[in-house]
Amino acid sequence: MDNKDRPVFIVGFMGSGKTTWGRKLARKTDRAFIDLDARIVDEAGMSIAGYFSQHGEAPFREMESQVLKNLRFTDPVIVSTGGGTPCYFDNMAWMNETGTTIYLQLPPKAIWDRLMQTDITSRPALNGLSGEELLDYITLKLAEREPFYKQAKYTIDQLSLQMAELIELVESDN
Repeated sequence: MDNKDRPVFIVGFMGSGKTTWGRKLARKTDRAFIDLDARIVDEAGMSIAGYFSQHGEAPFREMESQVLKNLRFTDPVIVSTGGGTPCYFDNMAWMNETGTTIYLQLPPKAIWDRLMQTDITSRPALNGLSGEELLDYITLKLAEREPFYKQAKYTIDQLSLQMAELIELVESDN
């Protein structure tokens, strides 16, 4: 596979903008876009929250890894991953071997601000959390996950991210 055709994987915590930036980047660079969470929903035939509550996290993580590794890259593509995707099995190593990885980094408070503006019930890990309790959870989980996220080829401060910077990074790397 030519470097120009290698997939670009966007990783980061929930609410960090992986899907939003991934869609925009795909449009601007004339690439296909894959939202891994949407693929998992298609595969499972139910929402991720529904799958979590019916089967639990371990079977979800196994399915997530299988769906990720079964993606076929016939055209250049941007893949938005789930927040936990890089942290299980050898997913991060596989993404680094298969393509270019970009970590959209945000501090816990910025993530909290964003998540407070969304439907938290659609995020199984956050069920029943709000306010300070939610911020504490984000801070703890981010600290656990950051060692995986930091394995990405590029770490980008999402608070100051400009699309031109992202385009240049992707096009110069691929």
